[in-house]
Amino acid sequence: MFTINVWLTVQDSGNVEKVRGLLTEAARLSGEEPGCERFEVYHSQADETRFLLCEHWATKEAWEVHRDAKAFQEIYKPQVLPLVEREAHVSTRVV
Repeated sequence: MFTINVWLTVQDSGNVEKVRGLLTEAARLSGEEPGCERFEVYHSQADETRFLLCEHWATKEAWEVHRDAKAFQEIYKPQVLPLVEREAHVSTRVV
């Protein structure tokens, strides 16, 4: 399994709802991709500008294919990334 957790911080709080909607659609599409075992989006209750993406892929290769798919190429990369600061962590499950 390949897991990546991504913290996103919306740069302008006026874009929070826009980013939330875009992430919702991107997550839906990503979840339908081959090799996607789980794709979750969390919205912080402590800081409305923060989102956490938890992605679980069958393999690193499946994740790499995802980066060429519609959710990434048409929503995430061109519409979300310009509005956020991104901090990604490839992760290993401890328990």
